Amino acid sequence: MRRRDIPVLMLGFMLCCAGTVAPAQALWTEGSNYFLVPSPQASPQPNPLPRGKVEVTEVFSYGCPACNFFRPVMHKLEKSLPPNAVLDYLPAAFNPAEDWVVFQQAYYTALTLGVAAKTHDALFDAIWTTGELATMDPSTHQIKSKLPTIEDVAEFYHKAAGIPVQRFVDTAKGFSVYTEMQAANAAIMAYQVDRTPTIIVAGKYRVNVESAGGNDQLVAVVNFLVAKESK
Repeated sequence: MRRRDIPVLMLGFMLCCAGTVAPAQALWTEGSNYFLVPSPQASPQPNPLPRGKVEVTEVFSYGCPACNFFRPVMHKLEKSLPPNAVLDYLPAAFNPAEDWVVFQQAYYTALTLGVAAKTHDALFDAIWTTGELATMDPSTHQIKSKLPTIEDVAEFYHKAAGIPVQRFVDTAKGFSVYTEMQAANAAIMAYQVDRTPTIIVAGKYRVNVESAGGNDQLVAVVNFLVAKESK
């Protein structure tokens, strides 16, 4: 979860004037706008990328309200990336009080069953728009005493993607999904992620909205880092 974005007006002005003041990449400073991961990490995704591809990963949670608000930025980022960039997702579980562990389990189950991409935005909507899988009580604005279970989430995937409920539940509780969840937790710790959403580029660089200076700046920083890794 991240704090409210605080626009950095001067940085935005400099970006707008980059053509006459300085190249955009001169504005991005390691240790300020983005951070080098102490020891570059291999991707936790099961299939390694082909040579020449650059992985761009959003560390997120369906249960994170900031990640829900961030979705338009992710759509913009996806459209802006060059052909050699591969966008994927790494679900966090470091806020179990808000059901993040169940939503992490749901993501890897959907990924295993081949419906993660199809249902990604729909699951956010089920939590934050329709309230089908809401974790917050709209009348009290407090965390619900009974949070959605993996069985509740399975009902959603049955309606959204036609996956039989018991098949989803059995897959969710299987060893493969458990292993992927453990790998995700280890990767997020190694990346030193302290908030969501956070973007990891090539397993080597960490950037978030605050460090970049705003949503548009984040898109620019990520593309700068992809170009840096593509050389």
